Amino acid sequence: MEFLIATVTLLTIILLIVLIGTRGRPMMAVSQFRSFLTGVNENKVQLSIFILLILLSAAVIYYFFVMPDLDAGPVQPISFSHRLHAGDKNIDCRFCHSYVDRSIHPGIPAVEKCLFCHNFIIANHPEILKEHAYFNSQTPTPWAKVFYLPEHVVFNHERHIKKEIQCEACHGNVKGTDRLKFVEFQMGFCVECHRAKDANLDCWLACHN
Repeated sequence: MEFLIATVTLLTIILLIVLIGTRGRPMMAVSQFRSFLTGVNENKVQLSIFILLILLSAAVIYYFFVMPDLDAGPVQPISFSHRLHAGDKNIDCRFCHSYVDRSIHPGIPAVEKCLFCHNFIIANHPEILKEHAYFNSQTPTPWAKVFYLPEHVVFNHERHIKKEIQCEACHGNVKGTDRLKFVEFQMGFCVECHRAKDANLDCWLACHN
């Protein structure tokens, strides 16, 4: 019934548009359509080239501007690429996350850490100038959180690193990703890993202490 109502409504709207467009003479639409087809036939080469240019432009826009954002993480205040730094430049994770192997928390790098390199490397790049703005105003960089762990869970990075658990086991292909995707860790993910590695599964001794 709903489909029938929608169809009738659509046909009514189309009929009204035709009547208004032809000023009450709907047969004009037929003659105008014939004239349109004649014009298309006479200019089919030009129209083909025009359509091809539109398709090529759409493909370029999609490839360079749309596709990089598909399945990507949140936009950060500074365009930091993990693929470039951890992958191409092979910078150790601990250079930026300096507490990760000796603390519960990995540590988010302060802007001073960024400028340790970028005072000399592409110092005038627009994104680096943003870093200077944060530094000069003594404002912490408002990084968008991408890995979320519930507050009642205590995850100790140090303990896992000492057990030689690779970062990729939880954080995925960081070295091949520009913008890290948002991940909300679930209990099943941790329990499955603990079972596979025959690790402690006691609630309070393992995760909730």
